Amino acid sequence: MSEALTPHDVAALAAACEARSPQEILAAALARAGRIAISFSGAEDVVLVDMAKAIRDDVTVFALDTGRLHPETYRFLDVVQNRYGLDLEVLSPDAAAVEQLVRAKGLFSFYEDGHTECCGIRKVAPLGRRLATLDAWITGQRRDQSPTRAAVPVVEEDATFSTAERRLLKWNPLARWTSAEVWSYIRERGVPFNPLHERGFVSIGCEPCTRPVLPGQHEREGRWWWEDATKKECGLHAGNLARRTS
Repeated sequence: MSEALTPHDVAALAAACEARSPQEILAAALARAGRIAISFSGAEDVVLVDMAKAIRDDVTVFALDTGRLHPETYRFLDVVQNRYGLDLEVLSPDAAAVEQLVRAKGLFSFYEDGHTECCGIRKVAPLGRRLATLDAWITGQRRDQSPTRAAVPVVEEDATFSTAERRLLKWNPLARWTSAEVWSYIRERGVPFNPLHERGFVSIGCEPCTRPVLPGQHEREGRWWWEDATKKECGLHAGNLARRTS
């Protein structure tokens, strides 16, 4: 079990880690937390897995299977699992909740009333169940990914999934890295990546809600493109966004 930290402690930890390299931040995270896991979905997360496996072999990694991912993404999960010898935990949504949503609203209701409800069932709920068993988790969030993430700290208390009885830490080792630095690492080290990236997809989520971006567009403009740019979060990180902007 990791030590109990006050908000002041977390802020001090973030300040102490701010200038460190992603590898140093990862090493600090893995050393401090008792039950910690990496959330894997995109290019940044594979970079984190690659870095973490160089620090220690027994890294816990999980991925969210919403049931609506691209075929390329499902195959990519297997590639990463085999490359790094992972016992990859693939988390699925509650089948009854998905069935109820589809019966009531159909398969594409998010085009009409927003993505929050669908993401809540397919992503946020299964993630919440897994995070309830952890002391901390590690994400691939970067400050240059979107306007909503411009102030992401390298470590923070997770405002979405913490409770009054249990503070959950969220580590963001790549917060200060740019997209160019991520892809430089991938190319130099031969890290596997989703083939959709070579077709103009930058930020990759569910198939109905992701499309390639055009030159000059922000990388997350391909996500939920019918919604306002300030709403391009699925709920996994929205609690911390609300805290930072309040």
